[in-house]
Amino acid sequence: MTPPSVILIGILAIVAIFILVTILKTMYTVRTYTAGVVERFGKFNRVSQPGLHVLLPWAENVRFVDLQVQQADVSVETKTKDNVFVTIPVSVQYQVLSNKVFEAYYKLSSPRKQIESYVFNSILGHVPTLTLDEAFEQQAAISAAVKKELDDVMSEFGYNILKALVTDIVPDAKVKAAMNDINAAQREQTAAQARGEAEKILKVKQAEAEAQSKALQGEGVARQRQAIIQGLQASVEQFKSAVEGSTARDVMAMVLLTQYFDTLRDIGTLGKSNTILLPNQPGTVNDLLTQIMAGFEATKPNYDGNGHAVASTLAQSR
Repeated sequence: MTPPSVILIGILAIVAIFILVTILKTMYTVRTYTAGVVERFGKFNRVSQPGLHVLLPWAENVRFVDLQVQQADVSVETKTKDNVFVTIPVSVQYQVLSNKVFEAYYKLSSPRKQIESYVFNSILGHVPTLTLDEAFEQQAAISAAVKKELDDVMSEFGYNILKALVTDIVPDAKVKAAMNDINAAQREQTAAQARGEAEKILKVKQAEAEAQSKALQGEGVARQRQAIIQGLQASVEQFKSAVEGSTARDVMAMVLLTQYFDTLRDIGTLGKSNTILLPNQPGTVNDLLTQIMAGFEATKPNYDGNGHAVASTLAQSR
């Protein structure tokens, strides 16, 4: 038979274990940014704040609710007003309100699924009224609309919606390629217009420079001719004063003969020359002088008996 002392020791050990387990089950801690929901016999009793707490042995239990900011990522596929299918990823940042732990724990069995449903509902009710370009332009407005609708619904369940971010708008791959082609064509058109304007300005400036150059060249030629005339006039006057009985025809013959021989000399000094003079005789100068003097006589004005100039001989012959 078992001695009574052994039985007593066994009973005491069982009691000690029971007491230890009871103590361990009645003491618990709540971490920071966490709330404890205490139930007594399955019924809500209280909310425990962060720290050390004690439960009623064998009658109460505790569940923990995270009060930190959480994020739910939702991807919604929808169609825009201009019949373009797009995928819109939405990131919702939410948090359980510390004063509404009861509602957050008991009213919603799956808060993340509920948030996803409301995000789908908001996006599908807003984006189809916009074109693709308007959807890109009003991305912030879409985010604000989603956040407002979630705030209105989720606040009664104890959840605070911090942000509802529309992180991107992703059209179909073919639509994206077409948009890139359109953008590239528009940029090429702008570049072509810029190049055309630059070429136009360059040609205008070249024309202005050429016109100015021609004007300056004309002024130079006019001054050159004026200097030649003045030099010839001085030479004629000097020749007539030095040689008695000489006429303007004699001076012109001498000048032309001098120019004739100067021209022959210049041609002869050139190493490579393909100039041909026809005819090439000294008597040619006399013929040239005759033609020039005839031209002067033809254009010389005549005077009537009263001293008034009348049409030239050449004009009268016409």
